[in-house]
Amino acid sequence: MQRIPALDITPAQSGEKIHVRLFSGRFQTLRRTISWPLLLAYFGLAWININGQQALLFSFEHRRLYFFGTQWGWYDFPILAGILVISAIALFAASAVVGRIWCGTACPQSVWTWLFLRIEEFTEGPAWTRKRMDEKGLTTGQRLRRISKHALWLLLAAATAITFTGYFVPIRELVPDIVLGEASIATGIWLTTMSALTYLNAGLVREKICLHACPYSRFQSVMFDDNTRTVTYDKTRDSDCIDCSLCVQVCPTGIDIRDGLQAACIDCGACIDACNSVMDKIKKPRGLITYNSVEKIRTGKSPILRTRTLAYGVVISVAVAILGSFIAQRDSIVVDIERDRQQLYYQTVNDQTCNSYQLEVEYFAAGSHRVDVAIQGLTHAELTGPATLLVPDNGVATQQYQVCVETSALNRTGYRNDIEFVITAGDEQVSRGTTFIAGW
Repeated sequence: MQRIPALDITPAQSGEKIHVRLFSGRFQTLRRTISWPLLLAYFGLAWININGQQALLFSFEHRRLYFFGTQWGWYDFPILAGILVISAIALFAASAVVGRIWCGTACPQSVWTWLFLRIEEFTEGPAWTRKRMDEKGLTTGQRLRRISKHALWLLLAAATAITFTGYFVPIRELVPDIVLGEASIATGIWLTTMSALTYLNAGLVREKICLHACPYSRFQSVMFDDNTRTVTYDKTRDSDCIDCSLCVQVCPTGIDIRDGLQAACIDCGACIDACNSVMDKIKKPRGLITYNSVEKIRTGKSPILRTRTLAYGVVISVAVAILGSFIAQRDSIVVDIERDRQQLYYQTVNDQTCNSYQLEVEYFAAGSHRVDVAIQGLTHAELTGPATLLVPDNGVATQQYQVCVETSALNRTGYRNDIEFVITAGDEQVSRGTTFIAGW
């Protein structure tokens, strides 16, 4: 199968500043429809509480993830890894069908870049005005406009950094600490760094992230084929192009789509909106630049269901089924047992052999919980220690236990014996195995 070449032809590589011209149209509406709910979710979700707990919070203090009323611990990391793997495969599958639709509509780098571009146009005017300002120098009024632009950029960058941090530190505690100047030095350094990175990435670096830092653009050609829908220039209609360069002016990465598919193209569709408006004015059919596949343009046929996409579908289905089984078997109780290795065993005056253990119990559910502790696996074994433990909310219950057995009974069991600590809370029961050393 012939692959579409990913050319690196772009005016942005000359190092010139790109003055992006904002343009309305169907694809801009699509970007807004997708990006604005994502932005509202990002800035608003941190403030939503469920049963007195932040709806989404990665708490290092409590070693758990709070997710819409549920709690997940570090022991659930394989599940999180599975979700990330499935998301990556889904992204590859989407790329095989509709190209870099993620980059153009939902990627944080692109979404924040468009926000910063809106602020730039609001404060300094349209692209041609900004370009003229850079070429001829700034007046006093224009300098004030530019200062206000950077001030708004920094304000948005700071809000972004605070919100991001609020998903790791409870935001209802973080914001008052910042306002009152009571935040720690470490928090201040982190917020300053995050704000600076957001300001640089979305305000100053912009397209260079897509051109030089993003790995996705470098391996897109491996995922694309002639049936992949992507932003495409129809070379069969070269005579309809009036060389207005509007498609270049609206491109956030500064490329000319007429040179073919390029690694810097993020499939945002801005050039399609611009070109369609020109075609309408000169009474030509739309679609000189279109979101379509090369095969569709060439033959009129381009199946979505093909070997590659079906293979992705099978892999995703299997991965989701495996992940679902892991989630279904997940325990809300996490138990850790450690036998005292400084003293393998000791004997009492009652001719009993005993081993010491440290038991840790963590419960991943809201509130405090009482759990019952018992042992099994060794005949006539006695458990010394509280039969019921109180596991505090967001905490771990730690308790020392001794397991003792009549020494005479151990002569028939051997040097090492397998036993289990059984933790019960309501209808849920978890067993954790350990070893009992006889010592005879």
